[in-house]
Amino acid sequence: MDVSRIRVLRGPNLWTRHTAIEAVVTCSDIERSIDQLPGFETRLRVRFPEIGEFAPPQNQERISLAHALECAALGLQEQAGCPVTFSRTTPTVVEGDYQVVVEYSEEAVGKLAFEMAEALCRAALEDTPFDIAAALKQLKELDEDIRLGPSTGSIVNAAVARGIPFRRLTTGSLVQLGWGSKQRRIQAAEVDLTSAISESIGQDKELTKRLLHAAGVPVPMGRPVKDADDAWAAAQEIGLPVVVKPRDGNQGKGVTVNVTSREQVEIAFKAAREFRENIMVERYLPGHDFRLLVVGDRLVAAARRDPPHVIGDGKRTVRELVEQVNSDPRRGDGHATSLTKIRFDDIALARLASQNMTAESVPEKGRRVNLRNNANLSTGGTATDVTDDVHPEVAARAIAAAKMIGLHVCGVDVVCNSVIKPLEEQSGGVVEVNAAPGLRMHLSPSYGKGRAVGDAIVDELYGRDDNGRIPVVAVTGTNGKTTTVRLIAHLLAQKGLRIGMTNTDGVYVNGRQIDSGDCSGPRSARNVLAHPDVDAAVFETARGGMLREGLGFDRCDVAVVTNIGMGDHLGLNYITTVEDLAVLKRVIVNNVSPTGMAVLNAADPITAAMAANCPGDVTFFAPDVHHPTLAAHKARGQRVVFVDGDAIVAAQGRTRHRIPFASVPLTRNGAIGFQVDNVMAAVAAGWALDLGWDVIEAGLQSFVSDRDNVPGRFNVFDYRGATIIADYGHNPDAMTALVQAVQAMPAQRRSVVISGAGDRRDEDIRMQTQILGEAFDTVVLYQDACQRGRKDGEVIGLLREGLAGATRTKHVDEINGEFVAIDTALGRLQPGDLCLVLVDQVEEALQHIQQRVAEG
Repeated sequence: MDVSRIRVLRGPNLWTRHTAIEAVVTCSDIERSIDQLPGFETRLRVRFPEIGEFAPPQNQERISLAHALECAALGLQEQAGCPVTFSRTTPTVVEGDYQVVVEYSEEAVGKLAFEMAEALCRAALEDTPFDIAAALKQLKELDEDIRLGPSTGSIVNAAVARGIPFRRLTTGSLVQLGWGSKQRRIQAAEVDLTSAISESIGQDKELTKRLLHAAGVPVPMGRPVKDADDAWAAAQEIGLPVVVKPRDGNQGKGVTVNVTSREQVEIAFKAAREFRENIMVERYLPGHDFRLLVVGDRLVAAARRDPPHVIGDGKRTVRELVEQVNSDPRRGDGHATSLTKIRFDDIALARLASQNMTAESVPEKGRRVNLRNNANLSTGGTATDVTDDVHPEVAARAIAAAKMIGLHVCGVDVVCNSVIKPLEEQSGGVVEVNAAPGLRMHLSPSYGKGRAVGDAIVDELYGRDDNGRIPVVAVTGTNGKTTTVRLIAHLLAQKGLRIGMTNTDGVYVNGRQIDSGDCSGPRSARNVLAHPDVDAAVFETARGGMLREGLGFDRCDVAVVTNIGMGDHLGLNYITTVEDLAVLKRVIVNNVSPTGMAVLNAADPITAAMAANCPGDVTFFAPDVHHPTLAAHKARGQRVVFVDGDAIVAAQGRTRHRIPFASVPLTRNGAIGFQVDNVMAAVAAGWALDLGWDVIEAGLQSFVSDRDNVPGRFNVFDYRGATIIADYGHNPDAMTALVQAVQAMPAQRRSVVISGAGDRRDEDIRMQTQILGEAFDTVVLYQDACQRGRKDGEVIGLLREGLAGATRTKHVDEINGEFVAIDTALGRLQPGDLCLVLVDQVEEALQHIQQRVAEG
């Protein structure tokens, strides 16, 4: 068994809407059925008893070793606690090659599980040991280390429940919610609405107390201290007991409360200094420790926090009792679990000493032994929900504290005997505010009801009906993608929106190119959706990106499929037929929003069949209103776009809207058939986005097929009385469409300049010149800049073979170099001639042609 070409599918893909690992697995003859591997399954189940039952994939009678690998990779993640359910093994057209796909929830965990599954299968094959317990432990630890913590996770889960998309910006807790101009960013419970100044104030304990005191919020008084001696002096000034803590800090780090002696002050000062240089001492307020969570102008949760403690049983030592408490599966070493393990350190030992005990003391039955004075969950404390008990005046003081500091999400720490009566009546006070409060005590309290604090934070970031999404249009197909993308983007811009656009020419935001090259993949789409100046996005969605990584978005509002034709990289990545290609291109249709629209070419049966897979509605377009698919759709009262005489018509039921070709310069008065198709697709998309017919018509009238709007897409130049057309067509279907277009244009003599992409099949390269040889008098062949794996002269040789039976072509040139070939063809042009230049280096070739035209 050989595992190769492992891919990480980070978005909806050919196999599933889930994120997944995809690998090509090659099995030998004997490995194609585990029945031919005596004892393998038994040995595998001995090493991993929890592995699921093997079920043959569809249309496959035998269970291969690849399928065992799939089950192992999924099962390992399941046993490690990952929420995964999907996997599949599919045989390819190559005998013995399988595509194995396994869902993951965390990328690094999925990749490690796949590696471990391979090692497990090899151990079962070779009858060697495999430590399943160690493997699962490693997977669990990795998953706990990299998955979102409880605070961030609760906000993200609440956002997802409302349909708000998210993207992790780092391996930590920095997350983007929403897209484009509707995005918000969070880091744990911090939100981007809150200013850095407010957070800075919240970390300065002394300044915070002064501001709260000025706002009428009761606070304990204190002062900064320089060293342990000064801390003791401050404690005497204030009066024991006191609290010693960092002047700026969070999560209770370095905080010691109820300090009653000089020795304890020195220990507490030392503990605080481990976290910060600046230390303060303040009056200790007797009572319970409460955390009140304020979001916006609402108190959304409250909890009483108790210090870490154990209850004696008269038999075990304090250390043994702590070990028993720490064995609770809810307790962990970090913030991934609802509780944190109690730890022994100098502070814990000092607290024991204040109770005349040591770690080896055996407390009598029922005695409560505290291990700390502060009650933070991060130091092993517990939490009891008291949200429903909070007095309105106590809530008002907490909200006032958050507002005074300027925090949109704020953890207000209150010390008092009870929250059922005002603080002023019981000498209680606010001891601290937290700009990044932990949420787990409210989500999963030790006792009482959990609160939906993540939902409250999402409600603060987004209005009730706001899902954080901007309009997203995805366009795919064999030909016409880039022109359709640019035209739809142009229509959206007419609405006054700032547009993010990706295509094979680059990435554009609000009309400015921010990246160049082929940017039709998911990475470029994600970059656009992360840009804060984007109000709507239009993505060219090419097959390569979908195969490599899936989509760059979870769903789209409009999916446009222009056509599915031959020559679009068939034969690569196990995509060998047009039907295979259609299944891949259909991914954008599969992921249309339930309230969205698929725009499909009714004249192409393979594209039209995608309608059955669309979760939303469908608009069909075709030149012929009588086409059976379009006509049936129209009869059912659904949306259709078609050609009627000298106009494009959009119709639904009794509603019809006509757009004359005379006002759509891209179509050259309806003469360029493939441009008519592109316009119909764009009109349907604009209609689906509810742009309004005035906006759509204005956009169509102002969009021309020049170098600026659609470089390399039927750009027309006048040169010494002749016509030059530059186009990036590079497959047989494109050649057919271009021939039909140029035949509709008058010309005395026709010539074409062509090369070929080396990553196409031989027959597709030959077919291009077979088509052109029937329409052009002269053909100039050139070798392009990149042969894409072909030897020098190989592509030109295939193109020449395609011309062998040409009926019209009488003259063929072979030129080395694109620009030399262009100059050769242009040098022969006479007034009234037409020359089609099929460019390779689009920008450079267009600039070269433009220069020749300028020279006259």
